[in-house]
Amino acid sequence: MRAKLIDLLKVIGPGFIMASVVLGPGSITVASRIGSEHGYSFLWVIVLAAVFMMVYASMGTRFGVVSEKSVLEVISLSYGRWFAVLIGLSTFLSTSSFQFGNNLGIGIGMQGITGIDERVWPLIFTPLALLLLFWAKNLYKVLEKLMMAIVMIMIVAFMVNLVLTKPNLVSVGMGFIPRAFSIGQVEVIVALMATSFALSAAIYQAYLAQDKGWKKEQLSRGLKDTFAGIAFLSTISAIIIITSATALKPRGIVVSSAADMAQQMDALFGGVSKIIFSLGLCAAAFSSLMVNAVIGGGLLSDSLGLGRSMNEKMPKIFTAIILLLGMFVAIFFRGNVIYALVMAQASSMMAVPAIAIGLLLVVNQRKLMGAHRNTLLQNAIAIIGLICITVMIYFMYQKLEQFFNVL
Repeated sequence: MRAKLIDLLKVIGPGFIMASVVLGPGSITVASRIGSEHGYSFLWVIVLAAVFMMVYASMGTRFGVVSEKSVLEVISLSYGRWFAVLIGLSTFLSTSSFQFGNNLGIGIGMQGITGIDERVWPLIFTPLALLLLFWAKNLYKVLEKLMMAIVMIMIVAFMVNLVLTKPNLVSVGMGFIPRAFSIGQVEVIVALMATSFALSAAIYQAYLAQDKGWKKEQLSRGLKDTFAGIAFLSTISAIIIITSATALKPRGIVVSSAADMAQQMDALFGGVSKIIFSLGLCAAAFSSLMVNAVIGGGLLSDSLGLGRSMNEKMPKIFTAIILLLGMFVAIFFRGNVIYALVMAQASSMMAVPAIAIGLLLVVNQRKLMGAHRNTLLQNAIAIIGLICITVMIYFMYQKLEQFFNVL
């Protein structure tokens, strides 16, 4: 029994790293705000996003165990360097925007704990991330242990709190049934979709599987780990929506600050809920801050043919640039922090079309993938997900443009 547990712990890792990058302050804020405003109405979006993410993450994992070359290297050789660079650059920009949200999350979390202005904290946590980036001997192992601990602690806290809030199970169940929505609610759906459907993490799953040393014999167990990470992500998002809808909406509280969000944890933590929630927000922000930057920097470097490993020079340099960009934008930002977190979360979807097309092309190569290429059903679900997100991004473009113009 002990040997089986050790074997299981050895294979777990990439799925939880993927979970940690998506589970950032934007995800927590989006889920809290949607629950407080719309109740359980959009729980079905979480399920849809999880299905799409599982298909694309499985594509990344299968590629990682089959190919010795990286995804972007294969794309460059098969379809041209320009396509690889498009994916790398769009991911770099998307993760930079997401990084802005991570820094805001750290700021408001630490302000909630200490009372010190939120704009001070990015100046402290970003240098810490840079130290980890440039001086950690084995960055992957450091990240793996850190993210697994953070993700598991947050899962336990939110699950216990869910039981204590005692939501109406019938109403919750109704929330998982898709319903019509207005054009004005596209922003909400895109931001919520981004809490689980993050294709930058899905494509990086191939890199993580290769770094982990997975082979075809370990594919089944690797996929279980990948799906577990996505299931945890989706579960946490759903739990936050449910607790927010149960604890905040009946009291007429619409989330506009970290203190508002913290009130959904009153059932578990009572008078110290603000401190505990702020700590959780900081943990989620810092975990996502580090891994998100590594993904953006690594993919851009690989797309340019400058290296792909987290231990190589150029990926680290591009990662550092993302960390610094997110820090500086957050420091000089003036405006509604909660709305900024929602918009940063939504803007992370802008890189999805390029990544989705690239992944679809390589995992359907018969010569490369063999028996592990996509099935007809997997292709159908992947294409539906791509169409859905592309349409939503089209409607979101103006709002995102207006938002970034005022930064």
